[in-house]
Amino acid sequence: MMGGRCSGICRALALLAFLFPLRERGCWGLNPSSGDLEKSQHSDPNPWEALLRHKRSWVWNQFFVLEEYTGNEPLYVGKLHSDVDKGDGKVKYVLTGEGATSIFTIDENTGDIHATKRLDREAQPYYTLQAQAVDRVTNIPVEPRSEFVVKVQDINDNEPKFLDGPYLAGVPEMSPLGTMVVQVAATDADDPTYGNSARVVYSITHGQPYFSVEPKTGVIRTALPNMDRETRDQYVLVIQAKDMVGQMGGLSGTTSVTVTLTDVNDNPPRFTHKNYQYTVLESLPVQSVVARIKAADADIGSNAEMDYRIMDGDGPGMFNITTDENTQDGVIILLKPLDFETKSSFFLRIEATNRNIDSNFLSLGPFSDTTSVKVMVEDVNEPPVFSTPLSKMVVSEDARVGTSIGRVSAHDPDTSNDAIRYSIDRNTDLERFFNVDALSGVISTAKPLDREANLVHNLTIFAIESQDPTQIGRGIALITVLDINDNAPVFAIDYETLLCENAMPGQVIQTISAVDKDEPLSGHRFYFALAAPVAGNLNFTLRDNKGLCYSSQLPGVTNNVSLNTEAENCLYNTASILTKRGGFRRREQAVYRLPVLIVDSGSPALSSTNTLSVRVCDCDSDGVALSCGAVAYTATGLSTGALLAILGCIITLLVMVLLIVTMRRRRKEPLILEEERDIRENIVRYDDEGGGEEDTEAFDMVALRNLNVIRDPNVRRDVTPDTPTFFHYPSTTRPSYKSLPDNVVFREFIWERLKDADVDPSAPPYDSLQTYAFEGSGSVAESLSSLESLSTDSDQNYDYLSNWGPRFKKLADLYGNSDGTSVFS
Repeated sequence: MMGGRCSGICRALALLAFLFPLRERGCWGLNPSSGDLEKSQHSDPNPWEALLRHKRSWVWNQFFVLEEYTGNEPLYVGKLHSDVDKGDGKVKYVLTGEGATSIFTIDENTGDIHATKRLDREAQPYYTLQAQAVDRVTNIPVEPRSEFVVKVQDINDNEPKFLDGPYLAGVPEMSPLGTMVVQVAATDADDPTYGNSARVVYSITHGQPYFSVEPKTGVIRTALPNMDRETRDQYVLVIQAKDMVGQMGGLSGTTSVTVTLTDVNDNPPRFTHKNYQYTVLESLPVQSVVARIKAADADIGSNAEMDYRIMDGDGPGMFNITTDENTQDGVIILLKPLDFETKSSFFLRIEATNRNIDSNFLSLGPFSDTTSVKVMVEDVNEPPVFSTPLSKMVVSEDARVGTSIGRVSAHDPDTSNDAIRYSIDRNTDLERFFNVDALSGVISTAKPLDREANLVHNLTIFAIESQDPTQIGRGIALITVLDINDNAPVFAIDYETLLCENAMPGQVIQTISAVDKDEPLSGHRFYFALAAPVAGNLNFTLRDNKGLCYSSQLPGVTNNVSLNTEAENCLYNTASILTKRGGFRRREQAVYRLPVLIVDSGSPALSSTNTLSVRVCDCDSDGVALSCGAVAYTATGLSTGALLAILGCIITLLVMVLLIVTMRRRRKEPLILEEERDIRENIVRYDDEGGGEEDTEAFDMVALRNLNVIRDPNVRRDVTPDTPTFFHYPSTTRPSYKSLPDNVVFREFIWERLKDADVDPSAPPYDSLQTYAFEGSGSVAESLSSLESLSTDSDQNYDYLSNWGPRFKKLADLYGNSDGTSVFS
């Protein structure tokens, strides 16, 4: 194959070109070393060589490589050779493209290609590479780059796989033979165009004899007819897929198929018992559940739904039966109250029927069943029952206390028929207007009634069993109070009547009406008149309208009043106040008060006198009041200057009076203290503290002695003397308080102090409060205080105080002298 022409081998094998696609123009030949096809590719000719014969440049093979090669040496793929290569080593072969250097290597001298790694056709079925011959020294291409393909040849190295498995499927129970359940499918990754590596057949390895599978399609069908879900509802199948058309050496894969038999209505409902018996209390409330029964049905879901009905039985309308949609139970409901004394048992016949019946299985019916139910009523102790739950009564408003109004009656519904006692629920009669006789049930008044305060009394009456007070019946007594004429009519509102000064005689100034709290059956009829004291007054008159009607919109105009009872504007139970004269003046009288007598039509008739106040006002030309009330008189005949002079004189007199009063106050001198130190109006507080035992200048110790020690009456007790004062004990000046009786001690003490205050020249001239702290003569044991010891004849010797140190020197000086006198400086 060297040189510029095709060899004889190339021309002999040219027919093989029909078996392989030609990627480029050239000659094909057999490679004697590998058995592959060899391709001769010509390089692109120059334009001046277009008329010359093309020269072949490359010679190589279209290569095939077996996948999953497990040899230790690199796998030989093929050989590349160019006719430019003269064998002198000047040409170097270079390989590029997919897998070059990583999977495929080339000998740069010989052009031999090897695969260095195991290839997987399922990962990549072929590789596209580029080959080029270059000058070894300059790396300049001596031939254009050309492309070739290395195909990976398949082997059976992949088992079939069920990509959608495991499978879940369902088929109705009782299905005929051959019913399709589901179709399974397995895939094989091997080349389906090469051999039988990807040709799969199916078989069932577990699940016979109930199901079968078609080998080629994988369709699973039932193999037995009339499979019953109630017997077995689920089957697990194992399906195998094997390649190589199931031949020996083929690979296989399996999957599971879970087949569930779905339910059909092929089982009728059946009661487990033909007779049922239940016991209920007669106090069971209406609409309560009496019992629950159930007809068993082996089906599930909608095929087990059923309806119940009462076919016949005694006590029609006493019971009803419904279906509990969650449990499919038949629920018996009470429709009417039970009474053991009336009927103690009931018999019912009940039917249960499937709601959804499948016509394909009617031969398995009937799809209904019946049973009998007996309901026993158990007696209970019931509360008393009123013969009339609502008793309506009437009583007159003027009924006396103790008047019987009506009677309520109750009885014990039990066979024991115990005695009944009655009472009123005081929550419904808080003011205790009524009483009820405990034995007879007669209701009577307990207090006077007032229809206007409470028209209707709604009382709850208790009926209590004597033997069992816990059994209480309740009834209603509705008492209506009938009206009597006990309220006098009064003005409907507080009228504000305005009278213009320019009012004309006969003018209507006010229309009045009345109200009455009573409500007579025939309606109210009031009569109006002026009270007797003013009936003949010259200013106003009253006209009782007595249903008088008028046609004009100005009822104040007297000539418009008529007796037209068909008119729309009628004055029922009203009266009009009219003027009898004109020329009213506010200065003369600002307000007129008219007593109006109003009488009702009751029996006996009641009346009241109401005062209507009429105010005289200044009005404009349209009769609109501008100002009302009294007007102050204006002084006439005096000019403005005269009025100002009078006012000036008054002011001058006031100023002179004030000056005189001020001067008199200034001439007054204070009697004792300065004005700013008035003892009656000021309190002076001192927070001085004494100096303790060493301080003898702060206060007079003698002042703390017993009151029996008489002081000089001429010495002021509230003024400190300028010179030391000597105290002595006069023996005849005043008697000792100790020698006086108790009732005289205080009297003498007060008189002495009063005398001192009266003769004191420096005492204030006005009354003053003198406060003394005097405790009386004391007990027989006399005072225990040592402050008094200086004035007594005690034999106690206090000379030892001088030996106690300087702290007791003062006490030694006070109590240590035996001559009976003390000097304080």
